[in-house]
Amino acid sequence: MTTLSALFPGVSRLLPLAALVATLHAAEPMTSIRSGEVWADTEGKPVNAHGGGMLFHEGTYYWYGEIKQGKTYLPEVNKSWGGTRVDVTGVSCYSSTDLLKWKNEGNVLPAAKDDPASDLHPGKVLERPKVIYNAKTKKFVMWFHADSLDYAAASCGVAVSDTPGGPFKYLGSFRPNQGVWPVNVTEADKKDPKAPLVRDFERGQMARDLTVFVDDDGKGYLFAASEDNATMHISELTDDYLKTTGKYVRVFPGRLMEAPAVFKRAGKYYLIASGCTAWAPNAARSAVADSIWGPWKELGNPCQGDKADITFQSQGTYVLPVGGKQEKFIFMADRWNKDDLPDSRYVWLPVSFEGEKPVLRWMGGWSPR
Repeated sequence: MTTLSALFPGVSRLLPLAALVATLHAAEPMTSIRSGEVWADTEGKPVNAHGGGMLFHEGTYYWYGEIKQGKTYLPEVNKSWGGTRVDVTGVSCYSSTDLLKWKNEGNVLPAAKDDPASDLHPGKVLERPKVIYNAKTKKFVMWFHADSLDYAAASCGVAVSDTPGGPFKYLGSFRPNQGVWPVNVTEADKKDPKAPLVRDFERGQMARDLTVFVDDDGKGYLFAASEDNATMHISELTDDYLKTTGKYVRVFPGRLMEAPAVFKRAGKYYLIASGCTAWAPNAARSAVADSIWGPWKELGNPCQGDKADITFQSQGTYVLPVGGKQEKFIFMADRWNKDDLPDSRYVWLPVSFEGEKPVLRWMGGWSPR
């Protein structure tokens, strides 16, 4: 991938991506999905919504994501934290009715710059924000991975808003399922003192890469990489979507999956996830189940064609049911640039099916309609 840093050496180290693009020329508005390119909003500025998710509400799409701006800190320079990062700025929101023209609704959950103890402080970690709508409370609920620099906190952050465009009020962070065994726990699981499940029993289970999913009956669920990323946990949410109920299962034990994206089609539940190779892309995984609680059956890599083994140089973040229906789906992914995170790009591909298996093929330019 040719980056702005490569095209203009030295310049992008002085200017953030948005300022650099504005200096060169106004970015062209999107007329089709062109993965890997800079996507412009309605003001001609690059869309800044990484590791994000999508909410379809009353005919409008709302795209929420991490704001990546400012200096990229590399782990070889400072080893007091877990990896490549930028300071937390907040969560962006963009709105669209056609998935092409994106209006910037602003920073809907800004960083808490003056509170070092806050999960939202620039020196913390805020990743993979997802927003769901609660039809009972009429609230928009945001979940995200809230963490410390060394990734030891491994918690869920939750915020709420009365409107999809925010602002969101931060409620705090927690580890889910504190003091509760999973539904599918075994006696052997309980007796191994070195097992992460046992280790985290009293404190609550780890939650790193995560997503939230609302089923047809209005029940909400949290999917989170847990047990030091070794095992995925699926947890039921309370009726207000603000906590977990304590009912949860362990799935894909020892498979080391992250970046979960969940969707439902023809009564079946699907998961597309990645392996754990930090910022480097790897082969995606897919799975299907008749019940959200499992059993889940792995279906292999959904990608086909050139660079399928590295998910077309990207990592998934969300699968969007177009128009809120379980008929047409878009796989949303990030093409991370670990040396210059603000210059990371987006990869969106239509999802097709071969039998029950989801399939992703590269498309250089396509219409989401």
